[in-house]
Amino acid sequence: MNAIESSGMNGSALRARVEGGKTPEMTGWYLKSETGPLRDVLLGPADTFGWLGEANAEYSSLVRDSLRRGYRFDRELALRQHGEMVSAYEDAGVRCHFLPGDTATEMQVFARDSSFMTPYGAVICQLANPRRRGEYASVLRFYMDNGIPIYDMVSAGNFEGGDFNMIRPGAALVGYTDHRSEGVAARQVADWFTAEGWEIKFAPIDPFYVHIDLMVCMLNEDCAAVCLETTEDDVVAWLREKKIEIIPATYEETMTLGCNVVALGNDRILSTLAASDLNARMRAAGFRVYDPDMTQFTRAGGGVHCMCQPLRRDPA
Repeated sequence: MNAIESSGMNGSALRARVEGGKTPEMTGWYLKSETGPLRDVLLGPADTFGWLGEANAEYSSLVRDSLRRGYRFDRELALRQHGEMVSAYEDAGVRCHFLPGDTATEMQVFARDSSFMTPYGAVICQLANPRRRGEYASVLRFYMDNGIPIYDMVSAGNFEGGDFNMIRPGAALVGYTDHRSEGVAARQVADWFTAEGWEIKFAPIDPFYVHIDLMVCMLNEDCAAVCLETTEDDVVAWLREKKIEIIPATYEETMTLGCNVVALGNDRILSTLAASDLNARMRAAGFRVYDPDMTQFTRAGGGVHCMCQPLRRDPA
């Protein structure tokens, strides 16, 4: 049964997913891979960004580690660094869209967590941190206001967008830690896409590593950055079975979000200044690398891939 419920706003739909599969792909927007030339990207607001305090550090091992090391939030530096990232996108010909700021959701700058895009529309996620669950409202309004259909909304438990990792059109890694993303919700999401004919590879990971996109990020349709020290052997084997070349990221850089990069298309990559070893490897492989300093964000637990939600890409 087709369960489309019209929102009445610019042709968007509150639920576009067709039960049992065969959901029509979007026509006004296009996104079937993580590697085609990026045209439009959704970013979170920098002006309301702040680090969750000591009492909430248990929700991110990376925030907890930064606080333990004595790092503290610098708002002016964060705004400058965010501006450098936006400039890199614009230099690459990408149109940036921004979620409206909300002082009640200071971690909304990590726009990958609250939703993820598919060929059929956006999936609205359910965040693990109670202080972040309200982020669904801004992303839902954005998609509705811009005529982007809502494929569906995660309801089985916690699931965050960094654990849905498109590898090729019709094939995805679905990660879960049973904290930020739970196995029951990962299976709900996987079932939707299996019904659409997708190949899904589950990637259970330790909660310390947060999301699968901290360890595996596609660079182009045939190449990925992968932390071999933290990625399970069966996931690495699955990638290699697909003839995907692996550029290794070190454990040290992965733990500072160095492997959490964005493919801009046409062998261009958005990385960060701190990922010097991976950046050198990517450049040696022929990639053009943008590398702004993003420490105010990586020390808060998210990299540039966590901060973006691709909306439109040309075919890879």
